Amino acid sequence: MAERKVPIAELRIVYLINSVEGGGAALPVPRIVQALASHGASVSVFALTRRDGRALQTFDRAGLPVIIRQGGERDHRAAFQWVGRILDEQRPDALWTSLSRATLLGQRAACSRGVPVVSWQHAASLKPGNAFLLRRQQHLSALWIGDSDQVTRLTRQRLGVTAERLLTWPIFAADPSALPSAEWRPGQCLNIGSLGRLHPVKGYDVLIKAVAMLRRTGFRAPAEWRISIAGEGGERGRLSRLISELSPENVALVPFTPDPASFLAGLHAYVQPSRSEGFCIAAHEAMQAGLPVLASEVGEIPNSIEQGRSGWLVRGGDVEDLADGLSALLSEPQRLRAMGQNARRRVFERFGQDRFRTNAGTILDRLAGIVRARRLASG
Repeated sequence: MAERKVPIAELRIVYLINSVEGGGAALPVPRIVQALASHGASVSVFALTRRDGRALQTFDRAGLPVIIRQGGERDHRAAFQWVGRILDEQRPDALWTSLSRATLLGQRAACSRGVPVVSWQHAASLKPGNAFLLRRQQHLSALWIGDSDQVTRLTRQRLGVTAERLLTWPIFAADPSALPSAEWRPGQCLNIGSLGRLHPVKGYDVLIKAVAMLRRTGFRAPAEWRISIAGEGGERGRLSRLISELSPENVALVPFTPDPASFLAGLHAYVQPSRSEGFCIAAHEAMQAGLPVLASEVGEIPNSIEQGRSGWLVRGGDVEDLADGLSALLSEPQRLRAMGQNARRRVFERFGQDRFRTNAGTILDRLAGIVRARRLASG
């Protein structure tokens, strides 16, 4: 008699994330959990630490509870013990981990209990210590998932994960109900924006210097314009000082927004000056809103933006190239609406809801097979 296959609907998953920090990898978690649940899987979410807690509003809007450990970012032994207790209490079929700390601690705790691990990789760059440890422990995860084609390739190269344990699930699902962006009209101020953590990897210092370079060259746009950077992080002080030093009056740091859709709806164009990215959800949300995007050609971005048609691509970290891109954006504001509509069509072609759910089902099928094999092996 053939052994019964484990149905996806029977899968119980503990989803472990680093934190509920705003602007980080926690924000897509509700959408991911909803996709897994749409196939019948049961998912519970746990976070190793709170940090600024700004992602909690996204969880609340989705009606998704998250249990947060009362601890810090370096008490690894206590965090490891907490993960172990969660696994003992929940007795899941699998542990799903996101980002380095959750993965490294989760792998050890789960494997000592015979629980298979599925691990996300989101970052295009890893701290050297994390890269070393993840490579050494990569065999402890039954499946690895890259959030973009580029991150999947990097995971294979830098961690040595074999192809049969490596899948790609783009972390973004375009939402047809998302608020549309505003159309620029002559006489209006041209509003450009960016969403992200105030961190060196996001390249906001490059953006400030590029604006200052435009001013020094005497560039004059056909319309008044300003750039708003919405986010929080450790770089706020340094970026504020840089703005004061270089006096680019067109740039402002504004607080983190819990409602990125409304922020994007008030823009006419979007800029993403990152030095490094994996998928970069913010740039794709801007395209979803119908905004043309000026962005560094890093991560998934150059696969999404069509140069001169839906946006502009520049070299990451290159002040002069970004200044040239800003000049192109600002010189012909009447083109922005059509380019934004091209961007919106492009992102729905590549990242529709059906494809997002299909990817979730493919991974869950693989996971169900792994769980079944473990059950057979354990008798």
